[in-house]
Amino acid sequence: MKLRAVFMGTPDFAAAILKALLDDARSDLLAVYTQPDRPAGRGNKLTPPPVKLLAQEHNLPVFQPLHFKSDPEGDAAFHELAALEPDMLLVAAYGLILPQRVLDIPRLMPLNVHASLLPKYRGAAPIQRAIMAGESVTGVTIMRMEAGLDTGPILMQRAVGIDINDTSATMHDILAIEGAALLLRTLDRLRAGSLPAIAPTAQDEARATYAPKLRTIDSLLDFSLPPQALHAHIRGLTPRPGALMYLHREGKDPLAVQPAPGQLREACAAPHPPGRIVGLVEGALLVNCGEGCYAFTSLRPAGKNSMDATAFVNGYLQGFSEAFFIGAPPQTPAGE
Repeated sequence: MKLRAVFMGTPDFAAAILKALLDDARSDLLAVYTQPDRPAGRGNKLTPPPVKLLAQEHNLPVFQPLHFKSDPEGDAAFHELAALEPDMLLVAAYGLILPQRVLDIPRLMPLNVHASLLPKYRGAAPIQRAIMAGESVTGVTIMRMEAGLDTGPILMQRAVGIDINDTSATMHDILAIEGAALLLRTLDRLRAGSLPAIAPTAQDEARATYAPKLRTIDSLLDFSLPPQALHAHIRGLTPRPGALMYLHREGKDPLAVQPAPGQLREACAAPHPPGRIVGLVEGALLVNCGEGCYAFTSLRPAGKNSMDATAFVNGYLQGFSEAFFIGAPPQTPAGE
């Protein structure tokens, strides 16, 4: 039995889910909903989201409403969706809030693919926040949607390990694959009429955590953290929006620097205040942090390309006996 489904999603994560549905061919995809085209890139050119591009390749109808609120524009979008009469809404990283009247449209239920083991890391940035928090395990959840933010009952879950060097980019790709596979398994059971075998389980509110959208302040590094926590923070921010720190040298304005994930080192040769640059050792720039050192191997100064630690030292640290990094520039100009 084919299920008539409408897919709703926007970024690359959602496009990976949509591709799996298209390759599977056991669902009758009626249409795709995605967010409107947005300006992007250096030219600020209006750019379609990845889900739209994929849907157009497969000649699927694409709808891009601004919202589903109770006003003339939202009402029109609601009635347009209801007219499709889907059995299922399949949602992954759509980015728009779906009111209850939209969730009531499908004959069976609305399903969401969420990149965490709910109820942990509800919200917009579950992958990044899980890594930044130092988690060793995350996963994907298939949830029956309700009006609350990622609060709906769980149908299926799959745990996935986080390696010590995984970034949000590597985990994004892994979780997209796992999420697509888990959604297909869920749909198989629904087609077979074995819903009782995956009866929705209410989330444990006592275990719930929130993963809000990343802000600029989240990129700033705190060198009072131990090396493991600093490493996790940088990995969670890689590649976007990127970790950020400021290089301070006497007589120079602070220099914004974005580091790539580096290496953990057992200890510094001598104790220094957090953020103090220890030196270049075996091709890595050692910086003191809480309870040890962190070894930066690749850094990108503002307005420049990424460079290895040796090139960075040669270009920015020659002639300075003392230099240090902090997570924010000073409130007053250098020298005051």
